[in-house]
Amino acid sequence: MSAWVLLGLAIGAEIAGTTALRSSDGLTRAFPVVIVVVAYLASFALLALVLKHLALGTTYAIWSGVGTVAIAAIGRLAYNDVISVTTAAGIALVVVGVVVIHLGGGVQR
Repeated sequence: MSAWVLLGLAIGAEIAGTTALRSSDGLTRAFPVVIVVVAYLASFALLALVLKHLALGTTYAIWSGVGTVAIAAIGRLAYNDVISVTTAAGIALVVVGVVVIHLGGGVQR
């Protein structure tokens, strides 16, 4: 399986875990806590596999950056979180950073 597919799966698992963390009500609801643990374990396991093929720094930047943007969008859409102009600008910078890293070819090991 391609390192990029594995990275996408790692990002998806991280997003699922973080979303479940919000639903866990401070780790007091068992089912969301189980999802958090399983999703984070899966995410880190997949990330470890990705790192066999792609560079650490840029892989982590893409993993965390895409996850951050996705969680901000989920927070806004599912939980009505407020996104200020400053927050939106920060999210835009994350997106630009991930694109620049990808275009720069900085993910080869």
